[in-house]
Amino acid sequence: MDRLRTPDQHFTDLPDWPYAPHYIDTLTGYDGLRVHYVDEGPKDADRVFLCLHGQPTWSYLYRKMIPPLLESGARVIAPDWLGFGRSDKPVNDTDYTFNFHRNMMIAFIKALDLKNITLVVQDWGGVLGLTLPHELPDRITRLLVMNTAIAAGQSAGKGFEDWRAYNAANPDLNIAALMARATPILTKAESAAYAAPFPDVSYKAGVRRFPDMVMTSPEMEGVDHSKAAIDFLQNHWTGDSFMAIGLQDPVLGPPVMKWLHSIIKNCPEPMEIPQGGHFLQEWGAPIAQAALHHWGDI
Repeated sequence: MDRLRTPDQHFTDLPDWPYAPHYIDTLTGYDGLRVHYVDEGPKDADRVFLCLHGQPTWSYLYRKMIPPLLESGARVIAPDWLGFGRSDKPVNDTDYTFNFHRNMMIAFIKALDLKNITLVVQDWGGVLGLTLPHELPDRITRLLVMNTAIAAGQSAGKGFEDWRAYNAANPDLNIAALMARATPILTKAESAAYAAPFPDVSYKAGVRRFPDMVMTSPEMEGVDHSKAAIDFLQNHWTGDSFMAIGLQDPVLGPPVMKWLHSIIKNCPEPMEIPQGGHFLQEWGAPIAQAALHHWGDI
């Protein structure tokens, strides 16, 4: 598989990002593709927070949530999906499929032998990540859910279709400008940090592909996993959950999240962030603290 690897110098002096990179390139079935992840806190901690980002972001998205999670004594792991961040980037759009990413994350969790996982998800982190608990019920014990969805083969609405069309029309998406527009609280340096993994259009196959991968019709790859996830979370989930909703998200805002809340068994009433947008981790420190208090971790 042809792939690119963003040079390390693109990741120097990023604001509020002191974390050393970790890599694994031995995942079965992935032909030596290198996956990057942040790995902080005690390796023998009794709790692991596995933080999954979406599109077009990378693990940098969790920089405001990592410190309070670490302060609780937990281990915090934030991987980059293949095609994003410091992970390798297959250059062919056709390499990016739902199962390609889902199977990679399952292999990653098993390779690191992660247990007692709190799955922290948003955007594609949830579209993929929420299909993992029924696959790994002995490893995933809690959910921290922010603006996301489970895509089970139905239209995601006009807001998403507009975004999909915009993404398709801009194959060399200006990620810094997008992040600044969607999240006005970002500094110029922070917006630029989101674009750091993508020196030019050849690195952006994953960015281009993810919107097209969302399962908006019943024959699409991944619908079976999403339907199984809905059944599991609605009828068989016995873990703890915490949900936060950024009320300013035009695509995955309150209507979508209220539906998602209704299918996660025993999920408490969501925390609402009135000024929070789609990339809710940018308001993430109080969310992390509220979740930790709810679970009695601090």
